[in-house]
Amino acid sequence: MNEDMMLRAGEEKINWYPGHMARAKRLLTEQLGRVDVVVELCDARIPRASRNPDLCALARNKRLLLVLGKADLAQEEETRAWLSYYRAQGIDCMSFDSVKGRAKDVVSRIERAASDAVARMAARGVKKTVRAMVVGVPNVGKSTFTNRINGAAIARTGDRPGVTRSNQWVRITPYLELLDTPGLLWPRLDDQQDARALAFVGTINDRIMDQQMLAIRLLEQLLQRKPEAVDARFHLKGARETGPALLEAACRGRGWLLPGGVADTDRGAAVVLDEFRAGRLGRITLQRAPRAGDIQEDAP
Repeated sequence: MNEDMMLRAGEEKINWYPGHMARAKRLLTEQLGRVDVVVELCDARIPRASRNPDLCALARNKRLLLVLGKADLAQEEETRAWLSYYRAQGIDCMSFDSVKGRAKDVVSRIERAASDAVARMAARGVKKTVRAMVVGVPNVGKSTFTNRINGAAIARTGDRPGVTRSNQWVRITPYLELLDTPGLLWPRLDDQQDARALAFVGTINDRIMDQQMLAIRLLEQLLQRKPEAVDARFHLKGARETGPALLEAACRGRGWLLPGGVADTDRGAAVVLDEFRAGRLGRITLQRAPRAGDIQEDAP
């Protein structure tokens, strides 16, 4: 199957808006009137692709804090460039390391975003409890983020999209509550480069994708971004194959072989995706932040 066939098949098979997505949007909309701040979590490896335009529209009348999550998996210089890009647009934003990130840094930024509402209530003699809603696409790390801020595993987590299926309030301090929400995709994603980027990081369930072709395209992108990391991890020895031959070379390099020396490409594809998502190839950002003078953003 060539790439064009894979993308057309993907458009036919991927249900971007299944029933639980519609329910998630309804629940989110119902709760928006009760919160002071919307914390939008995107993936620092693909900041553009992992921002849901529907969420941006829904939250347009709320104070927004954009968090580039999983920053420990992304290249630091690219994360800084993305933060500069968003700040230039007037967006309050920060990065967050899912391993070493400090809860107090996020709490202080949420409190700062809600300071006007807190001040209004204080003028009436009321100590306000700030309520913040954590939103984002599936598998972007919302529940892990919420648990990190809370300091205990309250919200359910998982390494696949769709673990959180309902809204869940978590009290962080006596005067701060976070609402963990289900991941929300949008009804149609026309940009197939962004669709592939979402698939690379696991936002889209692998079971409805051509996993081998997805792994091939990921390996090709990684060779463009960090060739030395790919060579070292999959023992390619500088070989620059493309297409199915590239996945086969990775299988041979790692010894994933079937009887008769045939490359086990099913296993290889699964491991390539898993190892990238777990950061075993090092810190890699797949979408480059726009710079002054750029004609067009890079995209996977």
